[in-house]
Amino acid sequence: MDAVATELLQLVHAFSDRLREIPEHDFTHKPLPARWSKKEILGHLCDSAHNNLRRFICAQYENIPPNIVYDQDQWVALQGYQQVPREELILLWKLLNNRIAHLIGNMPSQRYTLTCNTGKGSASLHSLEWLASDYIRHLKHHLNQIFPGAL
Repeated sequence: MDAVATELLQLVHAFSDRLREIPEHDFTHKPLPARWSKKEILGHLCDSAHNNLRRFICAQYENIPPNIVYDQDQWVALQGYQQVPREELILLWKLLNNRIAHLIGNMPSQRYTLTCNTGKGSASLHSLEWLASDYIRHLKHHLNQIFPGAL
């Protein structure tokens, strides 16, 4: 998990300033009415961080694997990310990911196999170690949507 935590911090450090450099029009432009803008993608990454932070915490102390389901379209719509000031959104993304990196980087190795139910289909019970690796994969996927070919 140390490697995942380190990679997460490196990604946040590398992309925080780049997010500030995106022209406002490009940041808020929606390619289609039903598609997210780059700003909403960043908002989605904040929502994902919220939900995964909760998974990483709750799975370590609950006796039964917690069931933490995330409806991404509802969260993005209800959060209204198009109206959130850019700097606030970038700071939120950075701080949430710093917390995740701290948490997983300090997690005792015997807890890596604890599980959480993400509620996504029949194979929805995942170890914390798997969730951490998947979180990085997911983050890179969306950073590549914001910055095509960056990763």
